Amino acid sequence: MRLKKTIAFILFTLSILTISNSKAQEKFGPTPSPQQLAWQEKEFYLFMHFGPNTFTNLEWGKGSEDPNVFNPTQIDCNQWARIAKASGAKGIIITAKHHDGFCLWPSKFSTHTVRESKWMNGKGDVIKMLSEACKKAGIEMGVYISPWDRNHPQYGTPAYNDIYIQTMKELLTGYGKFFELWWDGANGEGQNGKKQVYDFKRFQDSALSYQSHLVIFSDIGPHIRWIGNEDGIINETNWNLLDTAGFKRGEGAPPTDTLNRGNINGKAWIPGEADVSIRKGWFYHEEEDNTVKTDKQLFNLYLKNVGRGGNFLLNVPPNRKGLISSVDSAALMNFKKMRDAAFKTNVLKDAVIKKHGNEMEICLTQAATFNTLQLQEQIKFGQRVISFEIEAGDNENSLKKIAASTTIGRKKIIQFPTVTAKCIKVKITAAKANPVMGAIAGYLIKE
Repeated sequence: MRLKKTIAFILFTLSILTISNSKAQEKFGPTPSPQQLAWQEKEFYLFMHFGPNTFTNLEWGKGSEDPNVFNPTQIDCNQWARIAKASGAKGIIITAKHHDGFCLWPSKFSTHTVRESKWMNGKGDVIKMLSEACKKAGIEMGVYISPWDRNHPQYGTPAYNDIYIQTMKELLTGYGKFFELWWDGANGEGQNGKKQVYDFKRFQDSALSYQSHLVIFSDIGPHIRWIGNEDGIINETNWNLLDTAGFKRGEGAPPTDTLNRGNINGKAWIPGEADVSIRKGWFYHEEEDNTVKTDKQLFNLYLKNVGRGGNFLLNVPPNRKGLISSVDSAALMNFKKMRDAAFKTNVLKDAVIKKHGNEMEICLTQAATFNTLQLQEQIKFGQRVISFEIEAGDNENSLKKIAASTTIGRKKIIQFPTVTAKCIKVKITAAKANPVMGAIAGYLIKE
């Protein structure tokens, strides 16, 4: 009789553990779509601002520039793609049309395009060249299509919304698969003195009807959000959630601190993308060659965007020849070397991990020296961790707190003074639901 009771108790206990585990594995709150999950795995890719501004030395073109100023006589999109690939970037997003309205492809809906320039006798198509180069290099491609158009005569009228949709259709149906569509909210005065009222709902529906897998970036998504600055830095507290009701793109966007942190109880899954230029400006200016960020600066940015659960969009503008400059290329290659060296050796790869409720104990047979931990949540089940602490010591009885932070999300890279320990404990001090953790890794990153 006692044996039966014991067996029954064991089975009851196992059933509780199974139920508890299955509860944790259920989705909690907003969760990412398969497209958003795939996007977050990219982590790092390049932005390329290129157009008449490259040749007029402006950042925002006026739209009245002579198309003939655009003349990159040595353009080599294969060079762009090779450098992007070698740097570890997963793709390139190109400014197919910036605010000046100049189209890097021969659009049928504009007279301000490469077709009107002397470059390649009007037969050139940067988008086609880059699309082919990215396919050859094995990286992906995205497009920036500015809604603001300082050249088009219909800008400022309802008809312009139809024209904008047609320009999107040309790009999204004529050049293969893109991974991201990039919008900003700039809205300047049109030639008739009126502001354009953008029909973003139609823009979104149209874009997704052409390429349903697209992820779309803007202040309020719908799939990716701006992080509130152009410094490439995401807040240490970073929720992939955002409330968008009542907000608009551009001037009507959420406050920048909200964009930088997200909303802890946001209604939509809209993760952050951190955009920043490798140099002072977004377009190439020769006098800014001495402002190119060093490998250490780029690595520090990586820790503050990818290391805080976001993606890193680094602008590397081609020069007037149509090439990535050697100083930019060198910085990218050194940045890649620095990342590879930093994350080459996971000192915890042979550790035994024991889970006790909201605590994870990492046990090593030999002491390891490290100053960085990488934590992950399985975000397909939602983002749950509010805060956590890390302890380390020779054994469980000698643990001392070495770090603490907020939110984890897809990836959290947290650094602290170098320690040597055989036992590490990660304590989830607050969570919205049972945490569903992913991989844990430890590194000794040298200065």
